[in-house]
Amino acid sequence: MRVLLTSFALDAHFNGSVPLAWALRAAGHEVRVASQPALTGSITAAGLTAVPVGADPGLDAMVKGVGDSVLSHHADQSLDPDTPGQLTPAFLKGWDTMMTATFFALVNDDPMVDELVAFARDWQPDLVLWEPFTFAGAVAAKATGAAHARVLSFPDMFLSMRQAFLAQLGPGATVGATGGATADGPGPADGQGSAHPEDALGQWLQWTLARHGLPFDEEAVTGQWSVDQVPRSFRPPSGLPAVPMRYVPYNGPVPAVVPDWLRVPPTRPRVCVTLGLTARTSEFPNAVPVDLVLKAIEGLDIEVVATLGAEERALLTHVPDNVRLVDHVPLHALLPTCAAVVHHGGAGTWSTALVEGVPQIAMGWIWDAIERARRQQELGAGLHLPSHEVTVEGLRGRLVRLLEEPSFTQAAARLRAEAESDPTPAEVVPVLERLTAQHRAHGRRRLGGTSRSCVS
Repeated sequence: MRVLLTSFALDAHFNGSVPLAWALRAAGHEVRVASQPALTGSITAAGLTAVPVGADPGLDAMVKGVGDSVLSHHADQSLDPDTPGQLTPAFLKGWDTMMTATFFALVNDDPMVDELVAFARDWQPDLVLWEPFTFAGAVAAKATGAAHARVLSFPDMFLSMRQAFLAQLGPGATVGATGGATADGPGPADGQGSAHPEDALGQWLQWTLARHGLPFDEEAVTGQWSVDQVPRSFRPPSGLPAVPMRYVPYNGPVPAVVPDWLRVPPTRPRVCVTLGLTARTSEFPNAVPVDLVLKAIEGLDIEVVATLGAEERALLTHVPDNVRLVDHVPLHALLPTCAAVVHHGGAGTWSTALVEGVPQIAMGWIWDAIERARRQQELGAGLHLPSHEVTVEGLRGRLVRLLEEPSFTQAAARLRAEAESDPTPAEVVPVLERLTAQHRAHGRRRLGGTSRSCVS
């Protein structure tokens, strides 16, 4: 079958779909990856075929222009609908309006959507897999009758927030949601309707779909199902169909080379300190105080490997003797040698540490990073330390606990086993073939050209 993957142009959001793309290719399926031109190098570096569409979305300009207001609106805000008093009507309305205007509509602007739809109509995919903020993928799928699903690399807190928002708007807000769908295929009827007047995301999607002669329904937000790479202990209940899949680390288009020193077992407990790659390649602010983090570990009888870029290293006033500074080392090679990891809270770093069974100190301070870190602490596999609360004493004390209390390592091992119980990307491919065949039976397009069968 023909599979079209799409993500807006940010490596951190694209990387989570790469192992599944590899698995689909290895199974003999045709795969294309569509994004703005800025992501082309990352797509081809992953060994995949790129389809540039639209123009670069100007994420850096967005962060510079409105970033502070977006971040301050979300900083330390729980996104868990079960947290009393957090997701108030005012917050949810503000979130829906702000995120739609300053982010969703920006990374899915008209040229990107239009060129993606044009490519899809020409290439005729059987299945469209889309990063959960790249709603252009849903529009392209609807325009061609392809089956379509989101690929989740982080807990689906944004959908939980949307469900809470629609519930607060009242019954009319859910008009257009698909009825009765399950992971085994479509429900008895695919509902269509209009977005609620106060639903900014729904209104924008309704307008975008209408430009292509398509009606709005909630599948444009949810997909027909989701491929969920988050272990079940971290999955918020949504009531929507999902296909679980094991997270396979992919560190992006940077050199994945195992250095000589990493081939020698450490003589002391090794701790990884990393602030991720996104802050290096974008204007998205990194709220973690780098110098303070290294001061917190000075004098401890441990070996620290800190993966810091040149700009991050320039912020250091002192490098302790027990710290090895490296620009990059593949986390999936480094973390199995580590007793703990201290990081910024990013989804890729967090997921890699989880599947490697490494206790974590996550300094998450915004969006779903907060929920991942809090849940990790609840499960005993790590500790949460919001970046704005980092002190030398606070971080040092938490790190000592992680290294000296075996319960953290034991809990991290349990989470690793949980993650490994989910099917691999290769094992998920036949499920996607079956779901595609079932949903395509309800689609609007004829199979044609060189498209392969949807059933293995």
